[in-house]
Amino acid sequence: MELTEKMIEQLKADLKSARTYGDLMGEDGAIKKLIKSSLEGMLDAELTEHLGYEKHSVQGKNTGNSRNDSSRKTLKNDHGEIDLSIPRDRNGSFDPVIVKKYERTLGPIEDKIISMYAKGMTTRDIQSHVHEMYGLDVSASFISQVTDKIIDLAKTWHNRALESVYPIIFFDAIHYKVSNDGKVVNKAAYTCLAIDLTGKKDLLGLWVAESEGANFWLGVMAELKNRGVNDILIACVDGLKGFPEAITTVFPQTEVQLCIIHLIRNTLKYIASKDQKAFMKGAADSLHCAD
Repeated sequence: MELTEKMIEQLKADLKSARTYGDLMGEDGAIKKLIKSSLEGMLDAELTEHLGYEKHSVQGKNTGNSRNDSSRKTLKNDHGEIDLSIPRDRNGSFDPVIVKKYERTLGPIEDKIISMYAKGMTTRDIQSHVHEMYGLDVSASFISQVTDKIIDLAKTWHNRALESVYPIIFFDAIHYKVSNDGKVVNKAAYTCLAIDLTGKKDLLGLWVAESEGANFWLGVMAELKNRGVNDILIACVDGLKGFPEAITTVFPQTEVQLCIIHLIRNTLKYIASKDQKAFMKGAADSLHCAD
């Protein structure tokens, strides 16, 4: 929907009279008025397309559906709250796209809440920060609704079907410390980075456990099998005891190769400290030549 001449003139007048930040972004600020007018105009255009005729048009007679007043809805965004008038149809079949039925946020505020949640902030911390930065009072349930969306997306991604064959998969675990119930504990994030048949990288999944172990990797292999993987040509792993056996139990024809970096690190144990620097340089030069 394009801005109408009336909307542009009103915006010019509001901007001209603005003297403070509140005049632009406040409760009755110019920017909020523009967003409100634009969204309501777009919603009305969506309903027109849904019904198949313009407002007050005679084409709407005897069509079996028509406009049916409107409902109120409050959206939260970076600059506070915006009250919208959402048009309705008599049959209740209108499902707007620009502002979905159960949507309660507008713009990047939702992404910022998810980002704060991902960084380990508590619900109370997020509530306090959102209020301080944006002047918004958000409930714990609202924050949960926002973060639950990304959790559902993550579950869908993690359970997606995989290719039947992968030439190479790198299996590794990243160890890190997290705060849990007021205590700092160690966690291991299991990762499977694959190279597919077209040569592109594909992260197959992430799993979190207390520590790295061959038994857990065996469960990961079984999950990959259940998601459609029938064969792995080369599995690149570290030196974890029992890891190769966990792989070949599920994928018996897979060639297991120790990661070159781990080979070099293990070799350093047998080299005098005064010679390690030269050894590492020679190993790096060899890797570049292989590339």
